[in-house]
Amino acid sequence: MIRCESAGMEDEYTKLIRRLNPPRVEIDNDASDNATVIRVDSVNKQGILLEVIQFLTDLNLNINKAYISSDGLWFMDVFNVTDCDGNKIVDQEIMDYIKKSIETEACIFSSVRNNVGVMCSQESTLIELTGTDRPGLLSEVCAVLADLKCDVLKAELWTHNTRVAAIVQVTDILTKLAVNDEERLSTIKELLSTVLRGNDGLSRMGKTCVSKGVVHTERRLHQLMFNDRDYERVQNDWSIVEQDDGSRPHVVLLDCLERDYTIAILKSKDRPKLLFDTICTLTDMQYVVFHGTVYAGSDGAYQEYYIRHIDGLPVRSEAERQRVEKCLQSAIERRSSEGLEFELTAEDRVGLLSKITRIFRENGLTIRRAEVTTEGGKAVDSFFVSDMSGGSVDADIINFIHREIGPNFLRVKKNPFCPPHSSKPGADRIGFLFGNFLRACFFHSF
Repeated sequence: MIRCESAGMEDEYTKLIRRLNPPRVEIDNDASDNATVIRVDSVNKQGILLEVIQFLTDLNLNINKAYISSDGLWFMDVFNVTDCDGNKIVDQEIMDYIKKSIETEACIFSSVRNNVGVMCSQESTLIELTGTDRPGLLSEVCAVLADLKCDVLKAELWTHNTRVAAIVQVTDILTKLAVNDEERLSTIKELLSTVLRGNDGLSRMGKTCVSKGVVHTERRLHQLMFNDRDYERVQNDWSIVEQDDGSRPHVVLLDCLERDYTIAILKSKDRPKLLFDTICTLTDMQYVVFHGTVYAGSDGAYQEYYIRHIDGLPVRSEAERQRVEKCLQSAIERRSSEGLEFELTAEDRVGLLSKITRIFRENGLTIRRAEVTTEGGKAVDSFFVSDMSGGSVDADIINFIHREIGPNFLRVKKNPFCPPHSSKPGADRIGFLFGNFLRACFFHSF
């Protein structure tokens, strides 16, 4: 009983300190030649780093550099950000919105605090899918939903290491509201679970979850992939044969005995939302980032973090070290699906997604990643595809699909994840908190 009262007093004291010291945000367009610098100071608390990064990422801002320090009771971050075109933020309304949002409790998203992040809503039904990936899977899922009179409003699908995770937002075709009938929901779950199982007898059991609500999609996809253990390497995959040719991300964990940290060093290609993906996975694995430095430029992205487990201890065993390294590598790879990108823009109609995915399947293409959105009566969908063996798509197939769907609705886009972002020569780099020599020493062999 005494412990409970003490814990309650400590919790109320922490809340009081937070109320007396709200977050402070400074936005500076003069400190850097090619980026807007955002400084955030706040009382420290579990998950605040991810909250701030998620907020900036959701605004489609690219974080090119970051300096992180949260050792003790105070949290201090410095972010160099640009818009999606690589320019500074010059819109005063956006800058005011960033400052106001972070400096108020409204910035603390419940979807970050809650491991699942489901909030009640009657407007749509969410379907979460995990299972063994195979060619034509999304097409089969869309066909089942169309037969069950479900209209797909939004969907996002990731594939990695033979695993697939997807979140699909649907409504009833007639009412345009969430599906409420329990018997119908049970049927949806049963039929989709059957689709995920496949008929080859070799697939691991898939999972289907149906709920009414909203989630932070990308955050949840990371959790679904992690819970499905996509970081465990699988041999003899039907998909892309991965070669360690220097294109895969490199992750190494080192001991910092004098300060009782574990140092996580990551080097990879740069791409949008890279920092979010890394911090999201560390948070889900119950690790706390006390210090960190991030740099992204023409030569790739470099991340260095000083971490401990939430219990206050650094990585303690070789097995734990290997697991963290694999999970961080997977976090980077999940969103980096290579392949040809198709972008579809058309008037939304019932069955459109089912038709498009069927055409891909019938022409021997497999979907590696997909983003489906519907807004204002328009469908804007992106598909990253490869052939069944994971290779490039034949030009004749591209031309045929263009004719089948219509060149006015479908276009081929360059894969944005292949080339790294450019940066100005001689751009200044943020100094590391401890031991700059680590970068040169440990990545020279890569």
